[in-house]
Amino acid sequence: MTSDIINVISAKRIKDYVIRIEFDDGTYQEVDFGPFLMHALHPEIRAYLKPELFSTFRIEHGELLWGDYDLCFPITDLYRNQIDKHTHVETAA
Repeated sequence: MTSDIINVISAKRIKDYVIRIEFDDGTYQEVDFGPFLMHALHPEIRAYLKPELFSTFRIEHGELLWGDYDLCFPITDLYRNQIDKHTHVETAA
């Protein structure tokens, strides 16, 4: 029986905002979080542009996260290496 749940089992920062992530099915992704952080409008998210803060990620319960879930991405997005969706905030006219 195979599991439909994918977990992160290791993560290593390889440069700037790029983390090499290993999943429990043996798949690896090199995810660049830089564009996501640079496009973020919220100052608490942009704070992770500081290298010393960005480097504080950890794996907990198969998820990659920072702080008290300050940053946490859906496993599917990490697995597909599609975290930067260029979401734009629209303002009312």
